[in-house]
Amino acid sequence: MQLRFLLAGAVASILLSSCSAKLTPFTQDLYDKHRWSDSELKKIQFYLSEDVILLRQMTSGESHITAGKIRIENGRRIEEVRIPAGTPGVLLFKPREKRFAVSFESNDDDLYLMFGPNPKMHNRYALLAREWDEEQGKVHYNGNLYDADTRSAFATLMVDLKKTGTTEYNSRKAEGRRIE
Repeated sequence: MQLRFLLAGAVASILLSSCSAKLTPFTQDLYDKHRWSDSELKKIQFYLSEDVILLRQMTSGESHITAGKIRIENGRRIEEVRIPAGTPGVLLFKPREKRFAVSFESNDDDLYLMFGPNPKMHNRYALLAREWDEEQGKVHYNGNLYDADTRSAFATLMVDLKKTGTTEYNSRKAEGRRIE
């Protein structure tokens, strides 16, 4: 009886995993191959590959908090914004060629991150920062400069790409042939 439940569970997990979306990295090669227009790009559902964690120290007297949580760390007020891996996002605009402003929050178009092709990551569209060092990057978000941890440097855009070939099929049914 217990074996039957284990077998049923295994079959169910296989079926569910085959139905889930298989995400593919969004690369410059993919973009060049399909030549999507800006309006078409805005219809693509993007996903985040890795967690992005943004931190910034708030100045005294600053009270306008739009995103994230506030925590006190060594007497300093720190605003933290977490965007987990798998979070869906949409393209808002392209400030220039090979740069995407992608928003992962539904309530404000000022809340976006910049992505672009990274040659060190096989031209995947990766999180862009003003600068990266060994410990963190400086990322613009909501008009403020945040520190992004080094793990966030590996965050890339992913898409649900259903691969279809370019093969065309002509199909007809043979009617059969009888002896005359």
